[in-house]
Amino acid sequence: MRRHNLGAILTEVHRHGCRSRAQLTAEMGLNRSTIGDLVSELVDAGLVLERSASARGRAGRPSLEVVPRPEASYVLAVDLGVRHMVVARVGLGGRVLDRVEADPGRDWSDLDTTVDAIVETSGLLREAAPDGARCVGVGLSVPGVVRLNDGLLRFAPNLGWIDQPLGARLGERLDLPAFLANDADLGALAEHWRGAAVGYEHVVVISGEIGLGGGILVGGRPLRGRGGYAGEIGHLRVNPNGRLCRCGSVGCLETETGVESLLIAAGRPASGGLEVYRAVLAEVAAGEPKAVAAAARVARWLGIGVGMLVNTFNPDIVVLGGPLGELFALTEDVVRESVARSTLVAPREQVRMAASVLGSDAQLIGAAELAFAPLLEDPIGVLTSLAA
Repeated sequence: MRRHNLGAILTEVHRHGCRSRAQLTAEMGLNRSTIGDLVSELVDAGLVLERSASARGRAGRPSLEVVPRPEASYVLAVDLGVRHMVVARVGLGGRVLDRVEADPGRDWSDLDTTVDAIVETSGLLREAAPDGARCVGVGLSVPGVVRLNDGLLRFAPNLGWIDQPLGARLGERLDLPAFLANDADLGALAEHWRGAAVGYEHVVVISGEIGLGGGILVGGRPLRGRGGYAGEIGHLRVNPNGRLCRCGSVGCLETETGVESLLIAAGRPASGGLEVYRAVLAEVAAGEPKAVAAAARVARWLGIGVGMLVNTFNPDIVVLGGPLGELFALTEDVVRESVARSTLVAPREQVRMAASVLGSDAQLIGAAELAFAPLLEDPIGVLTSLAA
């Protein structure tokens, strides 16, 4: 019970950045002296600080505030894509303390090269951390299918990887607990905790760059499926006359709505990447007819995909992340019209649509939350095991 209560307090402080003793007492249903003892234990462990709150014009003695110590305990977070890799040091409380983008634009499909680069970059970030700072784990966001029970990367079609023990290899090389999850699942976790989906229990997040994935929360909990493979919405077959997908099927949602789809529709090289993608979006904003028509085509397919998910999951909110969020900002009317034509009235009336407020950092923040999870569950136990 004590372990649970310590974890609950640390989770509240981690998520909100600051909690008064009075708030913690009310939220947890414990008496003031018990809260005081638990907070003191977290202070002694170096995880939180207490400070005096201003009275804010109220009479009486102000309650002490409990805040995280981001520089004292941190995780390494890795956002790995086909053509991007970002490694960051993220402190308790969710603050990105330091980050490195490794060789922008490089192809990261070679596994050994990728692992070497993550290890090297992580070493630089750890060396830059203050003396005495504790790294409690590493979280890795990948564009692929991850087996839930052991973190095996089963299939990452856009990287060309099959059945790779990426998490285990990384953990051994860094001598840290390593955690691996699908990028869209982590994007959903980040949006739910710190982004556009805060306060919503039934959430769908669609994001992607080369591929397309979906993170789904039901009742505030991730929908993972039996083996952890749920959410591969990029491979819903929406256009039987569409392009061949890397998964082997034809006309998948990701072949109709991804970055490459807009580039092809706009007459640009499919390999142009985000730089050319954003150049096309700038033309859309300026009203260039060919670009506007290309964006409208992709937006209609995006609306069809969103409509399928709204009918299936009846979410509170659908969040469009990454490049899709940028597209949505310019084509919102087209997407909404397409959604309206693809959905039943009842679930459509209950759903909101929004672009991500975390942008390209969503997967990075989600990876950090993944790595923080054991510490938030058992703060003292994790620190004791790291010190052993």
